[in-house]
Amino acid sequence: MAELPLPRKRASAEAVHSFAERETPARPDARRPGTTALGAALVLGRAVAGLLWFLGFSLAWPELRSELDLEGISAEIFYWIVATFSALSSLVLALFAWRIWRGGNFARVVAMSVLTLSIATAAIGYFALGEQITIRTTLLTLALDILVLLALSSRDARAWARRPR
Repeated sequence: MAELPLPRKRASAEAVHSFAERETPARPDARRPGTTALGAALVLGRAVAGLLWFLGFSLAWPELRSELDLEGISAEIFYWIVATFSALSSLVLALFAWRIWRGGNFARVVAMSVLTLSIATAAIGYFALGEQITIRTTLLTLALDILVLLALSSRDARAWARRPR
């Protein structure tokens, strides 16, 4: 079998035309890059952070319920919608973390896309709606989202996920 060259690192100041060039794929027997392992761990951490967010939501629910003027069945429906969405999103992120760890390019791309939307939502909330980014609200999840994007968008992670099997 012919030895494939290793993917090269991207320079900090790179010509635009180099983005259109075909990349060197990783070898089929290449070791998992550290950025992929870190990205998978951070996606799993993001799933755990989502569950911690829901725990905080549950603890603050009585106060939120009175602030939102929710009564009876509408309050229960709202709570269970949030609970279901939180549980499903954490489960999907945990599944994506496992697929990223195993080398799934689709899971890597979808996770980066969803987390980009999460970052954009936090930015819109901050700039347009005046929401605060604090440790109690979104700082932990926002930081994890950014770190996941940095790890999974690296050239090594992309080449390893796209390698021939």
